[in-house]
Amino acid sequence: MAASGKYERIIQDYEKHCLRVALATEIRKQESVQEKIKRINDLESDYAKWFEYYFPNFAKSKCAPFHKALARYIVKHKRCRVLAEWYRSAAKSVHINMGIPLYLYFVKHDLKFMLIIGATSPKAKKLLSSIQGQLQYNKRLINDYGARYQYGEWADGDFATVDGVRFMALGFGQDPRGSREDGERPDYITTDDVDTKKHMNNDRIMRESVDYITEDVMGCFDAADNATERYIHANNNTNKNSITNRLKKIFLEFKQRAREEGEEDIFHISTVKAVKDLATFEPAWKEKTSAEYWRKKFNSTPYRSFMREYMHAHIQDGAIFKQEDMVFGEICRLDKYDALCFYGDLSYKDTGDFKALVLVGRTGREFHIIHTYLRQGSRAKCAEWLYNLYEDKKLERFNIQYMIEGLFAMDDFINDFDIEGDSRGYYIPVTADKRGKADKFDRIESISGHFERHHVIFNVKEQDYLDQTTLIDQFLAFEKGSGAHDDGADAVQGAISKLNKSEKSDKANKGVRTTSRKDIISRSKNRY
Repeated sequence: MAASGKYERIIQDYEKHCLRVALATEIRKQESVQEKIKRINDLESDYAKWFEYYFPNFAKSKCAPFHKALARYIVKHKRCRVLAEWYRSAAKSVHINMGIPLYLYFVKHDLKFMLIIGATSPKAKKLLSSIQGQLQYNKRLINDYGARYQYGEWADGDFATVDGVRFMALGFGQDPRGSREDGERPDYITTDDVDTKKHMNNDRIMRESVDYITEDVMGCFDAADNATERYIHANNNTNKNSITNRLKKIFLEFKQRAREEGEEDIFHISTVKAVKDLATFEPAWKEKTSAEYWRKKFNSTPYRSFMREYMHAHIQDGAIFKQEDMVFGEICRLDKYDALCFYGDLSYKDTGDFKALVLVGRTGREFHIIHTYLRQGSRAKCAEWLYNLYEDKKLERFNIQYMIEGLFAMDDFINDFDIEGDSRGYYIPVTADKRGKADKFDRIESISGHFERHHVIFNVKEQDYLDQTTLIDQFLAFEKGSGAHDDGADAVQGAISKLNKSEKSDKANKGVRTTSRKDIISRSKNRY
């Protein structure tokens, strides 16, 4: 292997790694043929057992449930787009760039050409070296599956096996078009830890980076009905401007479209945070770390850093609404709320501003954001969404106010609702909120106290819905003169205002009724 000075240290590390692989994978020499066949069959039936046996120097802890779940999904779906936003040290690279593809290769015979794309060419080649080292020096693999390595070198970013399977590495931004091996195009592609802080706030570079993935990288797959197309992006999600977060929004949009149109959903998001919450510190990977470990880690790490690296929280300095005040929790049954209000903030532009429509429920001092519509598009689409939700959730059973900000509700928007109602044979009683209103900035700012007291709860079941993540982004970006969209925040303010008005009526007629914080927490297991 020809080595430049640039790679000398990497090659020395590689040689040490290969020695560790060989020493860690000793085999039982007195095994009969029948025992060997039975053992292999048993291992191959379970990815986790297979991984832990063949890669003992990596499997120092038992596989976590999320490792097993992702492996099952990728193996089952020959055509998929996967985003694995796993916390730092969750073994993303080990499983996604080595364990799962080698399982596909040896066990499922369902891998012909793997392409690894790293942040830089040396980093991609280092990932590739792990696979080559296993093929050349892992005694357990060689004993059970035979010698497979044939030619090529990881330091050149390219090698192949005796049965024609190719493994290739590229740095992020390198042109992958035309990659093929005897007519075979890549069928398993990964992008691994490609986000860098250096360019995070450069919108042009970030947009071009996402285009590189969705066009150049995903365009490498063979365009055929029966082609195998597995793409996996592995990175923790540290910043709302990152490649990972932008890619997640694209995935959410396609998932939402597939859900609404009843089409096949090939987009899969695997989100794994280090701990369930910051109260119990219950770990996601219990086999590796304890709650006490994470408690100490949290107490010895700056809050912003811990939340970014281990919890996928985009800590940004919101001028008014703070990230730590965006609270998720379980919602109540609709018949348990003191009052319910759908409130819309809409614009005349079909594609410019966002169309916002939120269902908010009041229970005691709390306001639960139950369902959210927040998209750029026509008002007709918004009306269609509400009618679909009305039928799906059987909302006619509940006492709900349907209000639209008066300026836009008088003619055009209510007409859109009436047109949708004409096609369905019934009408949702949408009315205009004709109250005089204060300055938009002042009225949205006025509800910040509810957020600071954690009295505003976002529906945890919709935390991965693009509409709700966009709503949270609007709250965090809200400040005087920012120019950021605030339609969703304004709709939430309108709903809270109406619900507070109904609360005053309740007080006048029935006296004060509140729900204790203890009761709310006890019935909401996932609140954090």
